Amino acid sequence: MQRNAIILAAGKGTRMKSKKYKVLHEVAGKSMIEHVLNNVKQSGVNQIVTIVGHGAESVKETLGNQSLYSFQEEHLGTAHAVKMAEEHLANKEGTTIVVCGDTPLITSETLQALIRHHESKQAQVTVLTASTFNPHGYGRIVRNSDQTLERIVEEKDASEAERLINEISSGIFAFDNQVLFEKLEQVNNDSAQGEYYLPDVVSLILNDGEKADIYNTQNFEEIMGVNDRVMLSQAEKALQKRINHFHMKNGVTIIDPDTTFIGPDVEIGIDTTIEPGVRIGGYTTIGEEVLVGQFSEINNSTICSNANIKQSVVNDSVVGENTKVGPFAQLRPGSNLGAGVKVGNFVEVKKADLKDGVKVSHLSYIGDAEIGERTNIGCGSITVNYDGVNKFKTIVGKDAFIGCNTNLIAPVTVGDQSLIAAGSTITDDIPKESLALARARQVNKEGYLRK
Repeated sequence: MQRNAIILAAGKGTRMKSKKYKVLHEVAGKSMIEHVLNNVKQSGVNQIVTIVGHGAESVKETLGNQSLYSFQEEHLGTAHAVKMAEEHLANKEGTTIVVCGDTPLITSETLQALIRHHESKQAQVTVLTASTFNPHGYGRIVRNSDQTLERIVEEKDASEAERLINEISSGIFAFDNQVLFEKLEQVNNDSAQGEYYLPDVVSLILNDGEKADIYNTQNFEEIMGVNDRVMLSQAEKALQKRINHFHMKNGVTIIDPDTTFIGPDVEIGIDTTIEPGVRIGGYTTIGEEVLVGQFSEINNSTICSNANIKQSVVNDSVVGENTKVGPFAQLRPGSNLGAGVKVGNFVEVKKADLKDGVKVSHLSYIGDAEIGERTNIGCGSITVNYDGVNKFKTIVGKDAFIGCNTNLIAPVTVGDQSLIAAGSTITDDIPKESLALARARQVNKEGYLRK
């Protein structure tokens, strides 16, 4: 059976008080619309149409070709927004779910369950509902004595008795696609705001004697919409809790989940320990038995098993097995550390390959470089890779020893098993198994200060 999805993402989001398009605000490091789209895709739909309005190009840039798009030029209500998808979905058979683009906590499992329930009941519409102790602001679900759906009543139109109902409409629906677009033609804008509302489609289905059903998710948190910065922070906290619990249940130790922030696309192996204040984002993969020390930040990187990241920043890099980074080190994009490497305190590495066993213990900058196996880089040594216009590469062979406070003026090559005396400024290539000294001889002028 054909299954479609319509994602409503045309709202201005004025309560966010932001220049940024509402659904592009991030939760756990990813925009709300991306969370929704990913879960819709995983629910098994064949085609997705996203309704865009203000900021349409930004949404298209974010989602790319994962969705078709329809433009809502005038904001005339949710039913009007859904009708914009007619150009892509009209006359198609099957099920169409309608999902709000500002519900980043909705899960693919709930959407799958909604679709299965809808199709098994052969309903024309199924309303996704939830129960909450504080239903303020939501439309209420009024049931008949046999527990079937009688109607959805908006809060402003609800009686005192109806306001006490704690089952609310999520704004997420499953429709028979052909019935949906047939009823949309009949919706009017008699509301106080002069807008066309999607719940009116449900009313039309009920009035015509067709079947309208209910699926209660049992989890109000999932259907929570984000309308302002307070709700954004609530969604962030809820999703972070969900992510952290997932990893802990799969063998990861998180010392303080309340101060640990892990993105939805992060993978972590068993027996890894995450200390407080850590932030891990992007498409990061962490192996087994890794220690990520407090206040470290890792993005879009691969950390192999038994590595130790201590109070450091790692971006777009690879850290090999049994490698130690930090404290207070920075791996910038393009850093590739082999096994058993040590990058110590106040060391910065950028676009460099450090082969197995390399040691850069403290106070160094290694950029645009290739460092061979087991080479030792002394304290204060740097690769001088930039002449003000172009970047140049430094190549150091294996088993070399670079003395403290050495400047390697790129482009330059240091051969295997070579030794550079401390304080040298190297401008020429060094053959293998050589000693290089490039510093002025010390001169002592005795009695100089007695003059």
